[in-house]
Amino acid sequence: MIRLDGVTKRFPDGHVAVHALDLEVGKGEVCMLVGPSGCGKTTTLKMINRLVEPSGGRILLDGEDVTRADPVELRRRIGYVIQQVGLFPHQTVGDNVATVPRLAGWDKPRVRDRVDELLRLVGLEPSRYRGRYPHQLSGGERQRVGVARALGVDPPVLLMDEPFGAIDPINRDRLQHEFLRLQSEVRKTVVFVTHDVDEAIKLGDRIAVLRGGGHLEQVGTPPEILGEPATPFVADFVGADRGLKRLTVTAIDAAGLEHPPVVAAGAPLGEARRALDGHGWAAVVDDRGRLHGWVDGARLGEGAAGGEGGTAADRARRATAWVPARASLKDALSALLLHDAGWVAVLGDEDERFLGVLTPSSLHAALRRSVGSGAGETGAATLGGDG
Repeated sequence: MIRLDGVTKRFPDGHVAVHALDLEVGKGEVCMLVGPSGCGKTTTLKMINRLVEPSGGRILLDGEDVTRADPVELRRRIGYVIQQVGLFPHQTVGDNVATVPRLAGWDKPRVRDRVDELLRLVGLEPSRYRGRYPHQLSGGERQRVGVARALGVDPPVLLMDEPFGAIDPINRDRLQHEFLRLQSEVRKTVVFVTHDVDEAIKLGDRIAVLRGGGHLEQVGTPPEILGEPATPFVADFVGADRGLKRLTVTAIDAAGLEHPPVVAAGAPLGEARRALDGHGWAAVVDDRGRLHGWVDGARLGEGAAGGEGGTAADRARRATAWVPARASLKDALSALLLHDAGWVAVLGDEDERFLGVLTPSSLHAALRRSVGSGAGETGAATLGGDG
């Protein structure tokens, strides 16, 4: 756990970069520091590992005051990742990643095993990348190596200063997803500086919003920051579209999904027609409950002879708009718009069973409730109902 008690940084010219900052970051939590340029985000980060010395206050790491610790030993306990990566250009990837373990006195076999373990952890095959040099890597690959190096001796704390800021949008999105995957495995205590509100919402367990002079305006979960900004400054900073941004952090509530009729893939056409029972369409599922497609009255040949051969699967259309149950409302809305569909199927995360659907009206109702909910609501929005 990291705790900042009244931490202040005043420079010799009288400029105050950070003003009496009180902030606590729980063990295994990702805390995003956001705010305009010059608000003290990077200075705060550097004070935690004493690249910058605070002028006042205390910084506690697991109860220990870091201002009284040996700075070199302290930095070996804290991983540090910066935007420019800072890899040593004349060293191989393997040597770069091995930097801290070697400084810690590890023997060669242990260092080599750790390098390979870390490269695999960040998605780089050791046999392909261990012997390469930084100039032979893409920007995204260099950033992954930087993360691997920061994790060298398994530090409990990871400091990240706009690590994805210089990456193109496609690779930035990939690295963000990779970071979430990595954090789910290693569960580090992370302080992450970014100027990008969307990145903060996507990656953070909590967000700390700072304004000029290093004043903390608000700290809270992404739904809290978006749902109830504490000050006009926070409201302006997160943007007038914060209602839409809440879609990103609002999970799908499976209990509130709409449920169309369901027919088995092997059901005769007559049985499938009866299952419609006045509904416009029905989902077609296989014997494991997975979505095979969908049918409507026209596809089933309403009015045709009851003895007509064939099954529901023979007449089913493919369902192109679907999302896993773990998806957000934003994912569901994107699928709806991308496929110009009237509904989005929601499938089980593991078994891909058909759970139900979201429609434009239920998504709209969920968004209204999400925007209007109080800061204390951090769970999934309830769907369906007033559509």
